[in-house]
Amino acid sequence: MILTPPARGVFVTGTDTHVGKSVASAWLLHQWQASYWKPIQSGLEGATDSQVVTELAQLDSSRLFAERFRLQAPLSPHASAAAQGIAIHLEDFQLPPCEAPLVVEGAGGVLVPINQQHTMLDLMVWLGLPVIVVTRTGLGTLNHTLLTLQALEGRGLQVLGLIACGEANPSNFAALRHFGQRPLLAHIPPLEPLTPERLAAVGWAE
Repeated sequence: MILTPPARGVFVTGTDTHVGKSVASAWLLHQWQASYWKPIQSGLEGATDSQVVTELAQLDSSRLFAERFRLQAPLSPHASAAAQGIAIHLEDFQLPPCEAPLVVEGAGGVLVPINQQHTMLDLMVWLGLPVIVVTRTGLGTLNHTLLTLQALEGRGLQVLGLIACGEANPSNFAALRHFGQRPLLAHIPPLEPLTPERLAAVGWAE
């Protein structure tokens, strides 16, 4: 199915860290010609998620918004912020103004803490965007994905669908659709090399 971008945009979360959120976000940017925002970047050594997405989506500066927090250590946001003496509050976050739909990329999974009271899930509720969940394709994805969906739906968030990153796994895809009751929007296979052109060529799932 081809998903029409919601007017205000989407929040891209994942079932875990390093699950493919940045690649999926860049893919959505290609499909929608959207803008991009990473509210919290945890870990500054090497390329940041914003830099990876900018390269993969061939973003110009008018469609890229700066992170609200740039935290040095590659840790959970609450731990990385504490190490720098930084306090993160939900009130620190407001959606940047933009005409195009906005793709907002989270950090880690839905229950990753951002401070001593709130998690990434609270930030999603605060921003009020519909959600797309990025998931792996292999062993373990059913449990991780269904728990993630349960957490999101328990807070009243609208889940638009799933994007699966990894080797094709038709059995898991069918189970995710059946038990998750959400569409598989796209399957992004391993792309070697991973280039903007090859990523943009990936289509919507049927």
